[in-house]
Amino acid sequence: MAEAPKYPIIDSHIHLFPESEIDTLAWNNSSSPLYKQQSLSEYNAATGSPSNLEGFIFLETDRKCDLESGVEDGSGWEMPLMEVEWLKRIALGTPKEGEGHTEEDKKLCLAIIPWAPLPSGAEAMEKYVGEVEKHAGESFKKIRGFRYLVQDKPKGVMLKDGFIEGLKWMGKKGYVFDLGVDQHSGGKWQLEEAVAMIEKAHDGVPEAEKVTFIINHLCKPDLSVYNQSDPSFVAWRTAMFTLSKCSKTYMKLSGCFEEMPELLKNAPVLEIFAALQPHLVVILATFGSFRIMFGSNWPVCTVGVNDAWKKWKEVVEKFCYLASLSQEDQIMIWSGTAIKAYGIQELM
Repeated sequence: MAEAPKYPIIDSHIHLFPESEIDTLAWNNSSSPLYKQQSLSEYNAATGSPSNLEGFIFLETDRKCDLESGVEDGSGWEMPLMEVEWLKRIALGTPKEGEGHTEEDKKLCLAIIPWAPLPSGAEAMEKYVGEVEKHAGESFKKIRGFRYLVQDKPKGVMLKDGFIEGLKWMGKKGYVFDLGVDQHSGGKWQLEEAVAMIEKAHDGVPEAEKVTFIINHLCKPDLSVYNQSDPSFVAWRTAMFTLSKCSKTYMKLSGCFEEMPELLKNAPVLEIFAALQPHLVVILATFGSFRIMFGSNWPVCTVGVNDAWKKWKEVVEKFCYLASLSQEDQIMIWSGTAIKAYGIQELM
C-alpha cells in the first residue's frame, strides 16, 4: 500500500485525567493499568504529535456522582464539575504544576463533552448546565454536548420520562448527546433500547430541535465473532441499519481494541483489518463516510495493546484505502464529520 495521504485528523474520542484526581473516577482503582496520570504529555507521546493532528474531543471519564443529591443541593455533582474545571485548565492553557499539559496544548482541545444527569429530567439538566457554565468560565463555548454512560445501567433507564425529557431539552439548546451502549458485555437489548430511545427523543420534535446522537465505538460488538451468520453479528448488523435510518445520528470509528480477543490486539495491522472487515463494511454501508468519524478512545485503547493510537490510525488508513474512498470521503472520516456533528467550525 502506498503511503497514506496526510489529511487533517481530529481524534473524536479521548479521555484525560490528572494523577491528583484519579480517585474521583468511578471505575479506576490501584489494580488498573490506567491507575496513573493520563494527560496531554502522555497523549502527545502516544500519538507522536503528527503535524496533521488538528486536535481532540474530550469525553467525560465517568467520575463518581450521586444523581439524587445532585438534584437536591448539587453536592452529588461535585466530581463531574471538578472534571469541568480540569478541562477548563487545558482549554485555556492554565495548568497546575504536575498536571502534564502546557499552555501550548490548549490549541488541541476542540470540544468538551462532560457528564450530565440525563435521568433527572429537563429541570435538573438546566440547573446542572448552569453550574457547568460557572465552572467552565471562558471554556464554556467548547462544551458542545454531554454524555451519561448507559452501557452499565439496567434495562429501561434510556426510556424513562426524565431521560427523554432531558434529551429533548438538549436538542432545544443545541447540545449533542454521546451515546455509549455495549452489545458485547451488555447484550443486544441495549441496541434495541437505544433505537427506541432515539425515536422517543425525536417524536413530535421539529427537525431543527431534534437532539443529535453521536454513537460511541460501533456499539461495542463482540469482535471475536467472524461468522456473519452468527446471531450476535446479525443482531448488531440489524441494529446498525436501524440506527443509521434515524435522523441526526453519527458513528464513531473507535473503541475496537477493547472488544477484540487478546491474540488479535497485537497482531499485524493487516490481520486486524481483515478480522474487522465485516463490521467496517456494515458501518460504511449504513452510515456512509459523511456520518463516520475517527476516534481513538485513548487511553482505554492502550490496555494490552502496543502503540495502540498509531496502530488504530493505520487500521483506519487501510480501511480508507481498500474501500477506495475518495479524497472527500476520507477527509470527512478523519475530521470533517467530527467538525459537522459537534458544530466546532467556529471554534477552530
